[in-house]
Amino acid sequence: MTVSVLVPSSLVREAEDKREATRKLGYVARAATVFRTDRLVVFDDEDGERRWGGGFVSTVLAYAATPPYLRKEAWGQRGELEYAGVLPPLRATSQTGSESNGSGSLRQGIVTEVGPDRRVRVNCGLQHPISLVTPPEMGALTEGERVTVRVSSRRPVRARLVDDPLPGLSVERMDLQAALGREDAGFRIATSRHGESLTVGRLASLAGRVEADGATIAFGAPERGLPAILGFPEADVPAGGDEDATEPIGGFDLWLNSIPNQGSEVVRTEEAVFATLGLLTLTE
Repeated sequence: MTVSVLVPSSLVREAEDKREATRKLGYVARAATVFRTDRLVVFDDEDGERRWGGGFVSTVLAYAATPPYLRKEAWGQRGELEYAGVLPPLRATSQTGSESNGSGSLRQGIVTEVGPDRRVRVNCGLQHPISLVTPPEMGALTEGERVTVRVSSRRPVRARLVDDPLPGLSVERMDLQAALGREDAGFRIATSRHGESLTVGRLASLAGRVEADGATIAFGAPERGLPAILGFPEADVPAGGDEDATEPIGGFDLWLNSIPNQGSEVVRTEEAVFATLGLLTLTE
């Protein structure tokens, strides 16, 4: 089960300066982390961009999702990260194995040195980089490559490289329709104030479906919702739900207003992400 959050490259179009834009993106990354989202996908909305577009948005989000102990080595000095200090800490919990042959926590590491006999030195947030053997199922590693390390003991250090996806939140940049067409897209939800209003009675079935099938949940930008980004009138949004449609509008299974009867004229994207994920990721 995979949960993906999709945000447009125009996400920070209303930000007055780079500091504000960076802080806004930090809240989006934090919301995704708090509710254990697997992926943050930035899709193109060039028509809605202003000073900072997709390159800036994806870079800041990817930096925010990088464990603090790897940031300096992985990113160095970049103009997009001028105000990275204002990003709120994500403090993502470690992924822990439950089986006897998979005990320990999964951590991201970065290869700092490649040696003979498939040995590499890896910085994975321990006191010093550690020497590990590349397992046969993994290809040859290169300096600077991100890897997954399973740490079963810190004192003494016992760790090994594993051929698993990098733990934690991943950040990608891709076309919206390609993201909706992934095999693990699950239930595809478009958030819009013109969509079906979420009710207490409807919540149980929606949250249950997200838990069972996974979901891809898309958000719009300030003053530029998903209908405008996709290029069709807001009046065409199916306000009564569209789960049974043969051809889902815009590629979505459901258009959802997750904050009905909102008390503010404008709900910011980062606020909508918190509110929507908080409801749709509820479990019994």
